[in-house]
Amino acid sequence: MDKLPGSGTPLIDLELYRTFLIIAETSSFSKASELIGRTPSAVSMQIKKLETMLDVAVFVREGRSVRLTPEGEALLGYARRILMLNEEAVSLFVAPDVEGEVRFGAPSDFGTRLLPNILSRFARSHPGVNVDVHLDGSPMLDEKVKTGELDLVLFTARPGTGLASGGEIVFTEPLVWVGLEGGIAYDRDPLPLAVSTPGCPWRRAARVALDDAQKPYRISYTSFHSAGQEAALLADLAIAPFPASVVEAPLQVLDERHDLPEIGDYHIVMRERARAGKATHAFAQHVEECFRELGLGVSA
Repeated sequence: MDKLPGSGTPLIDLELYRTFLIIAETSSFSKASELIGRTPSAVSMQIKKLETMLDVAVFVREGRSVRLTPEGEALLGYARRILMLNEEAVSLFVAPDVEGEVRFGAPSDFGTRLLPNILSRFARSHPGVNVDVHLDGSPMLDEKVKTGELDLVLFTARPGTGLASGGEIVFTEPLVWVGLEGGIAYDRDPLPLAVSTPGCPWRRAARVALDDAQKPYRISYTSFHSAGQEAALLADLAIAPFPASVVEAPLQVLDERHDLPEIGDYHIVMRERARAGKATHAFAQHVEECFRELGLGVSA
């Protein structure tokens, strides 16, 4: 008989993989301890046990945050796949008895960033539920869930607005000014903006910030999708209000050093249709868990 897989090698507990993955996603031992429900010292002991088993360091501490070592980066992909396979195997036998369809709506830009992970995990845990996805602007999504055209929606909203008070806030982060690294668009007068179509909360927040700062501007480029706005940024023809978490080179965050005012935070709000069914409730709970496990819950 051939040698069984894993014979003679240490077996890593799934909880160690899970703790490692959450720390890697949040870059924080303390935040991971809150999400896992263990003390910081217990979380540290789990990582110490993992590092002892593998005889390598997986994290490097940098002040209050941590980053992955090269060995940790190599382990990250394995941890994700192992946990996903475990979830898939368990779901095959103990999948919840929920069937039906969920008509789900989200903003297009948010959908392309975070929806793939949410949808793939839900499909594994609830194979009997079909999710019909609709991408639209936030005001339209809010209206469609009110009229019953959609069962569940995620939409963006500015804090303190009526749109923000219409559901459960599942995510909050700052909006920032973004431009090309080494670019000069921010220095033009009036300031050229690349924004979404009218009704977009990010567009409204940017205009309010500039109006309050009495800084002249003009809407130079308009696109429903952020990719269209990003094209204007990459050509150094304008700047745009983007979520802080999506800014990557060759784009950079612009701030008071560039004579630009703070824009403020934005929310992602979740709202269910009145009298929604079991499938919708299950998907809504799944969305909440995904944000929480990824460390993307509401920040203070």
